[in-house]
Amino acid sequence: MKAPTLSMFTRKAEIEATPDIEAAALRSDRFRLQREGEWRRLEDILHRLEKGKLRKLSDKDVLELPALYRMAASSLAVARETSLDSATLTYLESLVQRAWFQVYGPRYGLTTWLRQFLGGNLSRAIREIWLDICVALFVMVMGTIAGWLLVARDVEWYYSLVPTQFTDSRVPGASREVLMESLKVEESASGMSAFAAQLFTNNAGVSILAFALGFAFGIPSLLLLIYNMAVLGAMLWLFSSQDLTWEFAAWLSVHGTTELFAILLAGAAGMHIGRKMAFPGHKSILAAAAEGGRRGAQVMVGVVLMLVFAALLEAFPRQLAGQEARAIIGIFMLLFWLAYFFVYGRDKTAEDTA
Repeated sequence: MKAPTLSMFTRKAEIEATPDIEAAALRSDRFRLQREGEWRRLEDILHRLEKGKLRKLSDKDVLELPALYRMAASSLAVARETSLDSATLTYLESLVQRAWFQVYGPRYGLTTWLRQFLGGNLSRAIREIWLDICVALFVMVMGTIAGWLLVARDVEWYYSLVPTQFTDSRVPGASREVLMESLKVEESASGMSAFAAQLFTNNAGVSILAFALGFAFGIPSLLLLIYNMAVLGAMLWLFSSQDLTWEFAAWLSVHGTTELFAILLAGAAGMHIGRKMAFPGHKSILAAAAEGGRRGAQVMVGVVLMLVFAALLEAFPRQLAGQEARAIIGIFMLLFWLAYFFVYGRDKTAEDTA
């Protein structure tokens, strides 16, 4: 659709003019004539920008664009205050709106943002919270050990820690054959899509909660990580009691290296916000929390993408692949995430810093 021009609105004003508004039209004409050159100059620059001819703009055009935008916005404010004719008002509103988008609007679309996000911004944000990741990893390991030791000391802890959906046949005292049945390979992918959606919903809920609780100085996030890993420790003890440690690890690794990594990052992102609030440094608490929140939000976008991938791995390869294939997929995914988050994009970061 062609953008409205000054001449179009001027002709409309001349046609609609009546003797009763001749004075107002004369005042509007004077106002327009005094500033028409600036408006046309701005309109010409905007037209070239909207046509994608940025390279054809001179340095003078680029430098003048913000000043011309402010002049047009000032003219619009005066026109509204003095109740000038509707044609001039409409033209200025359209001109200012177009100029605002070129001066302050986004410089790239969703595709470009996603390419930059996956091309280095995500890994850079994760490297910036490395300290929180180390703390979260330590807490998760301690939670796993605590779950194992609690159940090994008193079997009743198993029923207190492990949710009911995991205690169908996987309970203390179950035979090796029964536990192996829970790790069996499915013969078809029937119903796996719904299963993947359910898994994503559950894992996303845990991750978002771990992130959201970070505002309380990260303590609730730590407690949530401890509890979830205690569940893993209890189940690991159960399968180990029947000498099924390798089978359970292979069954878990195919999706667990992605899923647990995502939960680790979510907890670390939540703790990062809490740490920034507890130790804001030279900044105010609100400013430090806002900075941590922006960084944590970037990490959480990556967490959601990881959880989608983990749900697909859990629903299909884990259920359909054998033990060796499961282990290979799990190890490959772990190496992939480590390389992507902590190696990929370092050269770009160094160039940006320089």
